[in-house]
Amino acid sequence: MELLTTSLYNFSAFVLILTVIVFIHEFGHYYVAKLCGVKIEVFSIGFGKELFGWNDKSGTRWKVCALPFGGYVKMFGDIDPASVPDTEKISKFTKKEAAIAFHTKPLSQKSAIVAAGPIANFVLAIVILTFFFSYYGKPVTLSQISGITPDSAAFEAGLEIDDVIIQIDDTKISTFADIQRIIGLNTGTEITITYRRGEEEITALATPKIVAREDIFGNEIKAALLGVEARVSSFEKLNIFESSIAATKETYHIAAGTLKAIGQMISGERSAREISGPIGIAKYSGQSAKKGIETVLWFMVVLSVNLGLINLFPIPILDGGHLLFYAVEAVRGRPLAEKIQEYGFKFGLACVLTLAAFAIFNDVRNLNLF
Repeated sequence: MELLTTSLYNFSAFVLILTVIVFIHEFGHYYVAKLCGVKIEVFSIGFGKELFGWNDKSGTRWKVCALPFGGYVKMFGDIDPASVPDTEKISKFTKKEAAIAFHTKPLSQKSAIVAAGPIANFVLAIVILTFFFSYYGKPVTLSQISGITPDSAAFEAGLEIDDVIIQIDDTKISTFADIQRIIGLNTGTEITITYRRGEEEITALATPKIVAREDIFGNEIKAALLGVEARVSSFEKLNIFESSIAATKETYHIAAGTLKAIGQMISGERSAREISGPIGIAKYSGQSAKKGIETVLWFMVVLSVNLGLINLFPIPILDGGHLLFYAVEAVRGRPLAEKIQEYGFKFGLACVLTLAAFAIFNDVRNLNLF
């Protein structure tokens, strides 16, 4: 009974959080498309059977569907939610119909419409963080060491309490968060640490150790550990201007860190078991909801940035795949052949479904569901 209650709670939190993020993503497409004069036929949250919906004055069907794992905006001239052009229908368009169709728009406008979805996700992350830093404050922890774990990489490198870490490899360190960000992406490779002890600057080599530990939700994860602690964070409230700058930088750091982690998975430096699917995301959604609104906001930021990044991957069927086709079209002066685009979309769909299946398999394996 407790497992069922927890599962329902996690699923409800997942649906609520994902719905907000997906809505913002699709609204980015919708808003820019409307600016470009494109007729929107359907704005859907979820896939499958429609649960409820309504038509607005412009004829757009707004609906919520049974499978809450994404959404889409179907524009005039699309044959399906993946924005594949209905070439037969487009060839018979009247001048009036061509003026409101997506695929007859200039390449610059089509590119802007497609890119608007992922951009909206990054904007959402920046807006949430701007609110967070101005209302709750930005967590600030100095890079001065207040504790060292025995037999850790830091201990073996000779670091001591009150040392101030000022650089790791080529990256300058100003806060403890900078250290966490770098070590969090380490895969057990040697790093160069520069630290200040009194008036002296010292350089040492250290190799973070991959250890099993608990995350903030109590889940066991494997991560690199340097073995240093810092004094309790203080929260510094920022004004709107300062918050927006800090939020933009933090969004960039999250995106860059995610891309680096993906690169490490591709190269084999990092385990692909870290990829989470809907079950894992649902679990973290429920756990973040129990932690409070601050944790939910941070989780939404990370999820929104990841959704934006994934959609920019140059895989046909994703936004990045469409942008890739448009880039080729810009270079060639004409679109790719219909057959090539068709095969591309089929290949992209196969890639997405394979990745989804692998992520779900990871969820089942990591959560010990069998």
